[in-house]
Parts: sequence; structure tokens; C-alpha cells
Amino acid sequence: MFQQLKNIDTAFKHVKLFSIVIIIFCLTISGFVLVKSFQAVQNAENRVYILANGKVLEAFSAGRKDNVRVEANDHVKTFHQYFFTLDPDEKVIQTNIGKALYLADGSAKAQYDNLRENGYYSNLISANISQEINVDSVLLDLDQYPYFFKCFASQKLIRATSTKSRNLITEGFIRNVSRSDNNPHGFLIENWKTVNNRDTTIQR
Repeated sequence: MFQQLKNIDTAFKHVKLFSIVIIIFCLTISGFVLVKSFQAVQNAENRVYILANGKVLEAFSAGRKDNVRVEANDHVKTFHQYFFTLDPDEKVIQTNIGKALYLADGSAKAQYDNLRENGYYSNLISANISQEINVDSVLLDLDQYPYFFKCFASQKLIRATSTKSRNLITEGFIRNVSRSDNNPHGFLIENWKTVNNRDTTIQR
């Protein structure tokens, strides 16, 4: 009789141990499934599907810090293209300058005011001169904030009788601001100044 009780007690211990192992195993599997499900949801939220020309393209979202250099470079280029791409039309000048001033602080406005007071834009209109710019490169220092930049570009002043080329070097700082329709990159150029803007060649 005591032997039977001993066997029952041993069997109960084995069942208890087996049950504990099964419970631990189930909890482990459940935890693993929860973690993987959470990761899958996060990955799904980072994916964007774009329909272009009848084709579905997959895009991935990225944090701002991953694209700072690319966006800052494009911000600087966009600002300079708006500020220096001009035609002999007052409305075109006002439109382009207006777009540029959304991307920079009062230092850009001060340069615009100086050029306007000196009759620069009036001369473009009266002489039928178009001004074009090509940004060659932008040096950006991300080790300091606000980010320092130096922009190297070439300008062309085109008139009916000749084309004048200029080298342009500007510099300033960039800081983060809120994104908007007028400022899609969410940067603002500060303390902007022209370092060099000299004529190089004249073609007739």
C-alpha cells in the first residue's frame, strides 16, 4: 500500500514538473509571437505604397537625422536658385524672391533690400537681362549646430548682345524649423552673406 502511495506521489511530481515545463514553453512562445507581431506592425507603418503610372512602388519612411545632409544641401540649392534666377519681369522677380525669403532669415531680406535700393533689379528689367545660376557644390558641416554651409555656384547674366559669367560663393548657417508648404525641408538659412561674386568671362 505504501508502495502504491509512493508511486502516486512520484507520478504527481512528474505531472507537476511536466505541466510547469509546458506553461513556461507556452509563455515563451507567446512572448516571442508578441515581439514579432510588434516588429511587423512597426515595419508596416514605415512602408508607404505609391501608385505611379499604374505601377505600385514601395517607399520606406526614414527619420530626419538620416536625411539631414541631403535635405540641407537641397535647401541651400533651392534658396540660391530662387534668389538668383531672375528674368526681366517684375512679377517673376517678386515671385522668386518671395519664395527664397521663406527659406532664410532677415539676412537674405537685407541683401534683397540692398540690391533693390541700388537699382539692381531695375537694371535687369530696363536692360532685358536674364540671370541664371548653377550651384556647383555645397559644403556642409554637421558637427556643429546650427549647421555651417558654404555654397559654390556660377552665374550667367544673359542679354541680347553678350553673356557675362560670374563666380559666386556664399556662406551661412542652417537651423531646424517646422516644415510647411513654403518650406518643405524644414530648415532656415541664417546669417547669410556673399563671400565672392566676381566676373570671370564675357561672351559676345
